[in-house]
Amino acid sequence: MANQASSAASTRSIRVAGALRLARRLLPGVALSAVVAIAASMAEPLTGRMIHDWTGRAIVVPAVVLALLFGMALHWAAARPAFEPGMAFCVKKLLRFAIALLGLRIALGDIVALGLGTVVIVVVAMAVTVASGMAFARLLGRDAAYGALAGGATAVCGASAALATSTVLPDYKTRDADTVFTVVAVNALSTLAMVAYPALGPVLGFDDRTTGILLGATIHDVAQVVGAGYSVSETAGASALIVKLFRVFLLLPVVVGIGWWFSDRGGHAENARVPVPVFALVFLGLALLNSTGVVPAGLRAAVGQISGWGLLVAIAALGLGTSVTAILRVGWRHVAVVCGTTAVILGTVIAGLLVLHR
Repeated sequence: MANQASSAASTRSIRVAGALRLARRLLPGVALSAVVAIAASMAEPLTGRMIHDWTGRAIVVPAVVLALLFGMALHWAAARPAFEPGMAFCVKKLLRFAIALLGLRIALGDIVALGLGTVVIVVVAMAVTVASGMAFARLLGRDAAYGALAGGATAVCGASAALATSTVLPDYKTRDADTVFTVVAVNALSTLAMVAYPALGPVLGFDDRTTGILLGATIHDVAQVVGAGYSVSETAGASALIVKLFRVFLLLPVVVGIGWWFSDRGGHAENARVPVPVFALVFLGLALLNSTGVVPAGLRAAVGQISGWGLLVAIAALGLGTSVTAILRVGWRHVAVVCGTTAVILGTVIAGLLVLHR
């Protein structure tokens, strides 16, 4: 008995010692990533005020973009062995955890209220956009995985979708640089769309509700969707947000579908398994739980804060691990793919809405 107790105590000591060693390895990279994330969060309102003073427009550069840019600017300092384990933990583990928690932002009732016609338009537009990303990439001599990355980010929710999609893609040479570029590109295009797209509603003869659907179905990031929708009216803003959250809800099938598409890359049939990431299942489970109405509003808000900070720290780590030189090497073909997917989702949604409301 005494020997068993001694053995158990020894096992616990070994585990504790191992956990402490792991924590010490991870701490420098996690701490640096967190500092960059905090700086980006603090800089977001400041840059918004500066842009407003210069342009007279209420345009806010999202903290996720600032975290990427700050991280990339500090790559020279982060490119040391001491920081690598913690930064890898943020990009691979913390990222998945934060994305899973996004499920508590979605409720199935909000989606049902959209109507079948709107749901069909959004789903078809998203599928066509992902497919067009891979087609554009092949046409322009880029890796098809990059096309799926750009298509997924454009189709779903910008930065979060790009990061989630990158976790199920093959580990090709420029995947990290492509992911960073995609996050920056879709946020830049979202900001332009927030300014330009609201004018499309009157030109196309859409009422405020339909204009909101157009904005929610085509603009990449949630923040820019809200800005564009409420710049039109309360009705447009509410419609835009619900449609956008529906696209976020489809993060699970899009990520799993892309992972399945690339599961047999390399030509080996035995590798053709459908990858179902645990974080995606947790995302779906939390969305279903949120739909029951049993989750307190305070808990949803707290989880949203945790998720937001987790994403921000992970994105900061991704930026810290990416060389600006690597980004500059991507070339005009990468830009053309993202612009192409943006044009495809816009054109598909407009065509669908014109047919639905003719």
